[in-house]
Formats: sequence, structure tokens, C-alpha cells
Amino acid sequence: MSAGRDRRAETHPAPGGVPDAGLLGRRPRAAVVGGGIAGLAAATGLAERGVAVTLFEREAHLGGRAGGWPERLPDGTAVTMSRGFHAFFRQYYNLRALLARTDPGLDRFAPVPDYPLVDPHGRTDTFAGLPRTPPVNALAFALRSPTFRARDLLRLDGRRALPLATVRVPRVYEQLDHLDAASFLSAINFPAAARHLAFEVFSRSFFADPGELSAAELATMFHLYFLGSSEGLLFDVPAEPFPQALWNPLAEYLAGRGTDIRCGTAVDGIVRADGGFRAGGSRFDAVVLACDVPGLRRLVAASPELGTPAWRAAIDGLRTAPPFVVRRLWLDRPVAADRPAFLGTGGLPPLDNISVLDRYEGEARRWTRRTGGSVVELHAYASDGAGLDKRLHELYPETAGARVLGEITLTRQDCPLFPVGGFAHRPGVATPEPGLVLAGDAIRVDLPVALMERAATTGWAAANRLLTEWGVAGHPLRTVPNHGRLRWLDRLTRASPDTT
Repeated sequence: MSAGRDRRAETHPAPGGVPDAGLLGRRPRAAVVGGGIAGLAAATGLAERGVAVTLFEREAHLGGRAGGWPERLPDGTAVTMSRGFHAFFRQYYNLRALLARTDPGLDRFAPVPDYPLVDPHGRTDTFAGLPRTPPVNALAFALRSPTFRARDLLRLDGRRALPLATVRVPRVYEQLDHLDAASFLSAINFPAAARHLAFEVFSRSFFADPGELSAAELATMFHLYFLGSSEGLLFDVPAEPFPQALWNPLAEYLAGRGTDIRCGTAVDGIVRADGGFRAGGSRFDAVVLACDVPGLRRLVAASPELGTPAWRAAIDGLRTAPPFVVRRLWLDRPVAADRPAFLGTGGLPPLDNISVLDRYEGEARRWTRRTGGSVVELHAYASDGAGLDKRLHELYPETAGARVLGEITLTRQDCPLFPVGGFAHRPGVATPEPGLVLAGDAIRVDLPVALMERAATTGWAAANRLLTEWGVAGHPLRTVPNHGRLRWLDRLTRASPDTT
């Protein structure tokens, strides 16, 4: 699997220092609270430099929102359940660097050849076969799209749309964070018919309605996937369930470097102790809080000694996106052979996408070979999920008469919301408390990253922050360019900053 093909990708050098914490005379001890992507990246960054790490995870499994756990179907068959489909894009450099620790060639991934997007009229857009170089990729997508006509390009308000092509973090937040994504799309005359298929796909990745999402966050996503990167718009998925493919091997890797992994162990509070911290019954020199938003808010509220009033207020002000539903069905018959592994939908509430797991996941494929059935997963964002099966039957009529051999439905509300005006108050990796750092996809980092890649990037950055405090060498970070690909547009933006 390619490690990255964009020659303009930026490398942010590692902080300098001694190569191993063992050279300090006393090996520092660090607690990492949260075993999701951010916590695992932070633990890896610290453990690889000789820090004694204890990783606390309240759930019985690692991976956080990209984790998986065992379940059983009514007939007793053991299966692995998760919170649903995750796309590992090829510009997720820091996440891929983490996973390459145990899979250097990323051979545990399978490429998804396409992910069609369909609207209520049956019009379908695809990403396969597009050129990779910006801005030709976006232009080619628009020109071949059945929902984006050539005259729509002429109607776009180029001045107001300029931030999309000139994203620089944090500048784009200064330009657009006062607008919601829906209002921004209207202001630039983006065609209504194409919004479901081109832009709402990105806002739905945050499990948020475009009317609640910061336009700056949407622009950053557009830069990450379309106009800032030459990695292309296709992605990879694990070829086996998340625990087997990703997190169990990484747990073994960390254990081999002395990390004490404590799954099923919650940390109820943190107090200062002897120049460090006490957490989970032990003393540590440093702590990484890599929790989800509800967990971070609870833990800080239960740790009144930590931070300043302003910092604590910023933590308490973090919000979660509306609930989302994942419904997985084990059916007694296959779906049609031409159904894609992943289908996105727009304007077909409550359904946002359909995954056919046996197209790419080994466990599901083996089940379908044994039973002749199929494994289908439905997602509904910002919804209670009522009517999901009806939508499935409309789009995939062959499922209407299928018998359900097993079903699991999850409802969760723990993904961060990035509301209008929230960036200025978003807590960053560093905190007012020496030795205490934050990591996670809700945490501010002034780089062009999002979703799982933001989680991984903040995890590495949190490790680097602590390592720098101790005088130990850190780890490099890599991102798509933190500027527009057309420099003359950047100059135009500086000359005319009021683009909205």
C-alpha cells in the first residue's frame, strides 16, 4: 500500500533531544488516558523514546470510536461488531505512520475502488478514475458530475469561494469560522442539487447538519481531500475487523516496549502529587488526556486542581454532534453483485450510507461464503434511524424479501461538534498545567488535518510536547501542504482578505 505519493506533502521536523529517556538518569512515567487513535499514537510516541507508559482505557477494547468488540448472532456465531465503516484516506499520513509500526507495507488494508454517491433522483457521482492533481481533480469531478452542470461553474461567486482554494490553518478559521457550512455554500452559489453529493458528504463525516457545522471546518476538509492533496479521493479499509487488523498488533507492539495496557479501567480523577500527578492509583510525571468529549469533560470536572478557570471553561464548552445510528444486518441472501462496498446517499433521510461488509472484510466474507447471505450496514447521522430498513429496500430492492439472521443497532452521541465560532475557544494540545497535555479529534492543532488524522496528529504532538519538556527527541509529523496549491490565489487572498 502506498505510503504517500504527493511530492508537495509537508514534513514537520521532530523536536531534538537525546534519543532515549533512559539517558536522563531517571526514566519518566506517563499515563495516557484513552485508548483510541489519539491515545495509542501518544503512547507509541512516548514508549518508543523509552518513557514508561501506562495506558488506561475504560472500555474492554482498544481503538476508541474505531474499535471493535465480540458479539454473537442468534445462532451462536461469534462476530466482531464496531461503530461502522471508516475510510483510511491516503493523505492520513500520521495515522498511517502509527499503523505502519506493525504493518510496514500496510498490507492489512484493502483498497476501495470507488464510493458512489446517489441523490433522490438516482443521479450518481463517483470518484474512480479522477486525476489526482489539484485543481484538475475537482474540475474533472464537477464537469463529469450529473448534478453539477458546466454553467454552474460560471455561477459560482469566485471571490467568496476563494477560501476553498487557499486554505491555510489557522487562517481559514479567521475567514470562515463565523459562518455555518450551509450558509457558506449558499453565499458562493454552490448548486443546491450538487450539495448533497459533493459537500454534505464531508459535513456528514462530522455527524453534523451543515447548518450547525463551521464553514471553516468544511473548507479544511475540502482542502484535505480535493484542493490540497495529490493523493487522490479513494481510500483503503482494513481487510479484517479493526481489532484483528489494527489494534491487537499495536497492543503487542506497545507491550513489547514496556507499556502497561489496562483495558476496562476508568480514571475517575487526576490530582497533583509530588511534582507530578496521581491517576488510577499511581503516580506519574506526566498525563495525556486522550478521551472523547464526554469523557474529557467528566474527567476535568472531577479534577478541580487542574488548569485555569478559562481552560476548564473551554473544556466544559466542548459540544458533541447529534446522535448517530449504526445498524448492521446479517441477511440470508446476497445483495446484487454490482452493489459497491460503500454507497453514500444525499437527500434520502435518514440514510447516509450503506456498506456491504462482505465486499472487503474477511470475517464477513467468510460468513457469507458459509451461509450464502450478506452483511449490510446502514448509517444515519443526526437522526434516530427510524426508517433505515425501508430506505435500504428502496435502494437495494433485493433485500426487501431477505430474512434477517442477525441484527445489531447502535446509537451513540460522543463525536465532537465543530460549531460556528468554536475554533477560538477550542483547547489545544498544550495546557496551562506543565506535564499535562490533550489529544483527540476535538483538540486544536494548527495543521490541515481532520477526523481520524487529527486524532493521530494530536496524539503524536502530545507525545512530542512531553518529550520536549524532558529534552528527549520527538517524532516528525507529515501533512498535506498548509497552503493552496495555486500560490497566485494565495496572494490574491492576502490582497483581498474579506472573501466572505
